[in-house]
Amino acid sequence: MRMWQSIRASALGRHLHEEAYAALVLSGGYEEAGDHGRFLVKAGNVVFHEQFEAHLDRFSETGAVVLNFRLPGCSLTPGIAKVADPDSIARTAERSRRDALNLLFSSAISETPQPADWPDLLAAALVQNPSLKLSQWGETIGIAPWAVSRGFALVFGVSPEAFRARTRGRHALNSIKNTDAPLASIAAELGFSDQSHMTRSVKQLTGIGPQAWRSVANGFKTRRNIDV
Repeated sequence: MRMWQSIRASALGRHLHEEAYAALVLSGGYEEAGDHGRFLVKAGNVVFHEQFEAHLDRFSETGAVVLNFRLPGCSLTPGIAKVADPDSIARTAERSRRDALNLLFSSAISETPQPADWPDLLAAALVQNPSLKLSQWGETIGIAPWAVSRGFALVFGVSPEAFRARTRGRHALNSIKNTDAPLASIAAELGFSDQSHMTRSVKQLTGIGPQAWRSVANGFKTRRNIDV
């Protein structure tokens, strides 16, 4: 991923980033539909992406100029925010990436996107509850199961079932890394059929199984305690 990007394509298909990063839009705009919902991104917006997040992008006729900041190992809240002076951050980045990042984080104000249609409502519901029954959700708002699946995929580039599976895997990963709960308990709480099901889901999402992630998290906690 390049730090500076001038994008003229009409769209970028659904793709995954293995590192957390922030995308600050300097000009133009696009629609992003991904694991955390759909955002209409304009100049002055910054989108924060967590590790292993996937999304697709649909660009306006003018394309977009984007300043990307890699954030490896950074714990962040994914979503969209607004900065008052993106050009100042861009000028700062030309001499110091660290100073530009500090300015970005200190000036970014989070925004809460309003749902444009029912696929946005379903994505938000799945992010909140990865055990949501799709058939029941569709019945509640009066949409047939086939229409739910097709309409959601048209917006997000993936079926609601696959979106739900990725969401459940991310919830599991966050619990594995940030809590001491037994792996079997995490699996049961998140609605996996068993611990092996959770292991497959996390490994499919990240390429690494839960035990390895727990070992990495415990090692980080140990080093942090030693430093303190």
